[in-house]
Amino acid sequence: MISTLCVFCGSSMGRQPLYASQAVMLAEYLLTKNIALVYGGANVGLMRVLADTMLAGGGKVVGVMPKSLVEREVAHDGLTEMHIVAGMQERKAMMADLSDAFIALPGAYGTLDEIFEILTWNQLGIIKKPIGLLNVDSFFDPLLRMLDHAVKEKFLRPEHRELLLDGVNIVHLLRDLEQYKPVIAEKWIERLKVGEI
Repeated sequence: MISTLCVFCGSSMGRQPLYASQAVMLAEYLLTKNIALVYGGANVGLMRVLADTMLAGGGKVVGVMPKSLVEREVAHDGLTEMHIVAGMQERKAMMADLSDAFIALPGAYGTLDEIFEILTWNQLGIIKKPIGLLNVDSFFDPLLRMLDHAVKEKFLRPEHRELLLDGVNIVHLLRDLEQYKPVIAEKWIERLKVGEI
């Protein structure tokens, strides 16, 4: 059962109003399930929309932000809890510790970095927590194709490709996260002997 969900998403609003409306819908669904939100702690972009919707509905919102970003005045000052950490690696580790599962909404470098950090930790067995993409208006389709290409070219095991769930429906994606079973597979696709390269 998921009681705390970490959401990765953009510090910008994006080009389409649909991105913000999906952030609102996600927050509203979390409120109906009494699921607490963990996120990056910012007061800008989709991050703000998500947090404000949760707070307006009486939900619990936990932010985690590096001190350097707080000093640039992007921190949300109305959260249930705010953890100030030294840097980005500590931020991601704390967000992972505080959360049962992860969802990514559209975003850019920071969002992608967070997605792949969690995937790598799952692949290596450091954590065993599900992660899914809310694929708003096919935003993540190019990324999913890239991962499928990595499987085809034998850089990524099919079992590890399955670590990343995706969906366009919030209810179905949360259900898939709750039903997730950790993948057990060796990381390496092959082990070459000396002289085989």
